Amino acid sequence: MNGLARDSDLPSKPGPCALVLFGATGDLTRRKLLPALYSLHVQGLLPERYAIVAVARRERDIDGYREDALEAVRAYAPAVPVNRQAWDTFADKIHYIKAGLHSDDDFRRLGETLAPIEQEHATEGNRLFYLATPPEAFSVVVEGLGRHALTAEQPDGPWRRVVIEKPFGSDLASSLELNRRLTAVISERQIFRIDHYLGKETVQNILVMRFANRLFELLWSRLYVDNVQLTVAETLGVEGRGGYFDESGTIRDIIQNHGLQILTAIAAEPPVTLEADAIRDEKVKVLRAIRTPLRHDVAFGQYDAGLVNGQRTPAYRSEPGVAADSCTETYAALRLYVDNWRWAGVPFYIRSGKRLARRLTEVVLQLRDVPDVLYSRLTCSEMPANRITIRIQPNEGIEILMGAKEPGAGMRVQPVRMRFAYEQEFGKAIPDAYERLLINAMLGDASLFARHDEVDLAWQILTPVLHRWGDPLTQPNAYAPGSWGPSSGDQLLAADGRNWWNSG
Repeated sequence: MNGLARDSDLPSKPGPCALVLFGATGDLTRRKLLPALYSLHVQGLLPERYAIVAVARRERDIDGYREDALEAVRAYAPAVPVNRQAWDTFADKIHYIKAGLHSDDDFRRLGETLAPIEQEHATEGNRLFYLATPPEAFSVVVEGLGRHALTAEQPDGPWRRVVIEKPFGSDLASSLELNRRLTAVISERQIFRIDHYLGKETVQNILVMRFANRLFELLWSRLYVDNVQLTVAETLGVEGRGGYFDESGTIRDIIQNHGLQILTAIAAEPPVTLEADAIRDEKVKVLRAIRTPLRHDVAFGQYDAGLVNGQRTPAYRSEPGVAADSCTETYAALRLYVDNWRWAGVPFYIRSGKRLARRLTEVVLQLRDVPDVLYSRLTCSEMPANRITIRIQPNEGIEILMGAKEPGAGMRVQPVRMRFAYEQEFGKAIPDAYERLLINAMLGDASLFARHDEVDLAWQILTPVLHRWGDPLTQPNAYAPGSWGPSSGDQLLAADGRNWWNSG
């Protein structure tokens, strides 16, 4: 089974299990995991028998933690109804363990406490460990679990899985080392590397759109596509995460994971089946075909001080936690080529940045121009190239730009848009990505999670860029907040006779 199958093809709900949340008082757990779990509970999608075991270093009593969890659900899942009966049933499943991440005593206490909880809730020994922790703790936690046999599996015995949040390393060398340490304790099939973008309905729909519709797949190649543009734009700055972001930057934070995962969905060949490894095999083939970018294929930017909606905003280098002479990019644009038969010669442009004009994630496939005959010769006509836009967020949907005759006596061709909007078409809100990912992890369906060779190949492509080709002090170009980035990002496409399609 996999994340692209129809709901009716999936088991109605996962089997019994205990979900162990490391970093249970952290921001990710409060904003995403607890609201997603409660939403799944309300929908009746969680197992009949389950337990949530929250693990954190803070001294808390269970009633206090459950109250905090309720506040998190109310704050970050306002559309999910919180009635007393549903909440009480959910809260009874929550347990809290005070434990660190380094001491053998902590892991021993975790094992001793977990056993009676599993017995109380009849979870049959199945365990999903979710590491909502800083990345430097990933291998430490897994090694601690391994030393105390908490992740050990036996033939025909209960399953044990570990979910790890990005980033998976900070470059190729660190990614390889992380994977070496993890797989010394657990097998690859037990590791679920989560990238929440893969749980988004619109990202999952890319393969459905391509392979369930003859219309699109016939156009999906160098024969008809002129270029592909992928934009992941944010209007906010670093929002108090300056220290973390200054060590990361946009390439590591967005492009290495979200950006390349979306690119592989756009560029992949049809998988043999909808099984997890069949899908991931095709994505790996795309990554292997990507040409290593050179200096002239990349533009870096860093937001300056300015006004956004009448409010003055600081320059990146003035943000708390950011070095005054920082060269970290808050904007990056790349030109990539997928050197295979389908895509040879078609540029894939990827850009991402903070403090940009709009919050937006979308893919635009620009088709080749029509021949310079017939309607394109009419001086009164406007004939832009056809475009297929896949809007991932917000206002999720698909838009096709095409030419049509303007009503009237003359012959005037104007661009028009055909739109499909998810919420309007299906009449219901799109679920949060973490809901789908948590269910898939409980089901053991890895199709929406990254495999180790995907991660390593992505780092292999981008590590030279991260290291600035041996010149780490390469200065990013300044850009005004509220703009679409530095002029160097526009020049990247202008050099090819193209321009970004900035959604309005």
